[in-house]
Amino acid sequence: MANLSAAAAPQGDAQARILEKSPMSVARTDPRRRLPSVDTLLQESLLEESAALYGRQLVKQRARQELARLRRRLADGGEVGERPVERIVTAVREGLERDLGDSLRRVLNATGIFVHTNLGRSPLPRQVVDELPGLLDAYCDLEMDLAEGRRGDRNRRAERLLVSLTGAEAALVVNNNAAALVLVLACLARDRQVVISRGELVEIGGSFRIPDILAAAGTHLVEVGTTNRTRSEDYEAALGPETGLLLKVHPSNYRIRGFVEEVDAAALAELGRRHQVPVLVDEGSGLLRPSALPQLKDHASLSELMAAGCHLACGSGDKLLGGPQAGLLVGLADIIGRCRRHPLYRALRPGRTELAVLERVLRRHLAGQAMPLERLWTDAAGHDARLRSVAADLGAEIVPADAYIGGGAAPDRPITGQALALAGGERLFEGLRRGTPAVVGYVRADHVSLDLRTIDPADDGELVAAVQAALTARPI
Repeated sequence: MANLSAAAAPQGDAQARILEKSPMSVARTDPRRRLPSVDTLLQESLLEESAALYGRQLVKQRARQELARLRRRLADGGEVGERPVERIVTAVREGLERDLGDSLRRVLNATGIFVHTNLGRSPLPRQVVDELPGLLDAYCDLEMDLAEGRRGDRNRRAERLLVSLTGAEAALVVNNNAAALVLVLACLARDRQVVISRGELVEIGGSFRIPDILAAAGTHLVEVGTTNRTRSEDYEAALGPETGLLLKVHPSNYRIRGFVEEVDAAALAELGRRHQVPVLVDEGSGLLRPSALPQLKDHASLSELMAAGCHLACGSGDKLLGGPQAGLLVGLADIIGRCRRHPLYRALRPGRTELAVLERVLRRHLAGQAMPLERLWTDAAGHDARLRSVAADLGAEIVPADAYIGGGAAPDRPITGQALALAGGERLFEGLRRGTPAVVGYVRADHVSLDLRTIDPADDGELVAAVQAALTARPI
């Protein structure tokens, strides 16, 4: 018995070792068991959103790939870390966005820049947006005259409204302001000379250079004056039989101060009339009429340019006008007619969505109704009350801050005021950008500044919720 007992002990140890290595025991300690199943992952709300964007099969495939990657990592002795489900979901979403691109997202603009090119420029009036579905989910009379029962002109509605608003003889709409400039250059000055001041040969956002546009349109650039001073006699000395156009360009975000001189639109128009050379002024921002805003007191509007005798003027639909991306071309009827008949016009004309929005925005201007941007930068008393209320909700500090019109208009003329400041720096800045809705402010001195002047008061509740979520979010 003693021998049996002695033999039993090693046997028991061996059995214990076998049990330690049994599949059931390994399964209980295998960290790979902490990983969720694919079906569990697909039930996560963020991946359900991704499935709506990219399709369920592709999301499922990416989830399997991410799970396989983590299993290999664990098999090699690595760790899965905390909250594996969140990590996998984040990896799947970021991979899909990186490879296929994300969808357009709604953003609360807290930058203090009213016309923000990176954020879609000007917001549309909500009443206009509410009227659009009925024109977009069915057919519409874009190019049909329902009264006469025959084909019509898609430009006719916008033209009549622009003529009434600016005093021009005629008007034409293309898909952006650069297109309006190219169309005029190609129509009036191809293989001919375009005379422009050296101080206006500017580059604006996206490497848009005036000399490059002139060259692409097949015209020959003639520079006059100097960078800081150009006089009427400089233009006149450059005129000749090969001159096709006198061009004046708004300098956008570029300014020279001090010892400067330029020829205003009225003087240039008079010079053009005397020499029978058409004059085009690229106003840039789509300001229809003079503005009461002090920052815009020196910005010539399209109606002022027409009153000054300019043959043509062009501007953007999605900046100060507050409409869709469009190029607005106004001026003399015979020149506008030539541009309309030019082969390039068909390539540059806008579609029904842009024209539907533009018509409604122009009607609001005609009726004297305030646009979203005008309400935001003129309601000083209401802004102060909002600022205090939102600051209390977020525990934020109220600090001095300058706002700007943006879009190339009055870049050196700030709109003084106040904004919110929150501790958190770059980490909070990133969390706000990645939230829903996304919030974009700016970082200054390790604080995130949020300017309410560029946020619709109706969105204050969403802003507070988004900021609170970003402040309490845990890093993954």
